[in-house]
Amino acid sequence: MVSIDIAVVEDVWAEPFDELASRRVVAFEPDAWRNDARLRELAASARTLVVRNRTQVTRDVLATGVAAVARAGVGLDNIDLAAAAELGVSVIVPTGVNAASVAEHALGLALAVARDVVAGDGGVRAGRWDRTPGRELSGGTWGLLSAGATARATARLARAIGMRVVAYDPYVDPAHPELRELGVRLRPLTEVVAAADVLSVHLPATPETEGLVSRELLAHAKQGQILVNVGRGEVLDEDAVAEAIESGRLAGAGLDMRRTEPPTPGRIDALPGVVLTPHVAGITRQSQARIAGILCAELDVLLNGGTSAYAVTPREASA
Repeated sequence: MVSIDIAVVEDVWAEPFDELASRRVVAFEPDAWRNDARLRELAASARTLVVRNRTQVTRDVLATGVAAVARAGVGLDNIDLAAAAELGVSVIVPTGVNAASVAEHALGLALAVARDVVAGDGGVRAGRWDRTPGRELSGGTWGLLSAGATARATARLARAIGMRVVAYDPYVDPAHPELRELGVRLRPLTEVVAAADVLSVHLPATPETEGLVSRELLAHAKQGQILVNVGRGEVLDEDAVAEAIESGRLAGAGLDMRRTEPPTPGRIDALPGVVLTPHVAGITRQSQARIAGILCAELDVLLNGGTSAYAVTPREASA
């Protein structure tokens, strides 16, 4: 029996949810994602689910009769979109809302590698004063794997510090107004990789992108390239990236996303020139407030019988 309007099954909460809970039946169980049976039980009792990236929204969960799943974030690889479409379950994702946060983090990672910030910080704390020359990014080329919202926001920042920007994205119209405004040129994949002083990955995890950044692709990389990943960890072959750093092909890497999260420490984690962050590129106080506001407004629309402006299809989610 459906007795709950909204079941929040991960640590998603903010002021807009307080307001919504004052007039809707909201269940807040932030650890429910850990227990498949409890997750299905909540889904069967609720009209809508709110999740982050840890909840595995499988066909079994979707088949309970839940009407909609709202994703607090933008990645959708934890949701069976094909099953959602088949079963008529709406999937709400506030696409682009955290783009500024992701872009700032991508630039920060690139600068941290270029200026060896982590080693410098550690040295000063250990009593050393090693004034090693860094590297300017201005005047170089930033390559983007994707021309979606986070990539375009990154392009804007790269242009602001005086970089040229090229991008690979077979799904985006070269005449996209923002790309034209920023002077971003779409090029074939290997051309982007070969031209880039900084290469940032913004791609989702799909069969097409799995392992895309491989030994074969990195063989085309410009000598001394800095690699940044703010897309999904599955896009990178981490052993290939480690080899490219060890050989000097890559100067270093800034990695926010990993294939397994949290990762088991491995070869790449021990390398100098690698800056690691725990999947936080899109998580800022501002982005989370915007996401909560949009989700609550859209859930209210759905619960009143309307259609969400942020509902996505499987094809839209993979583009």
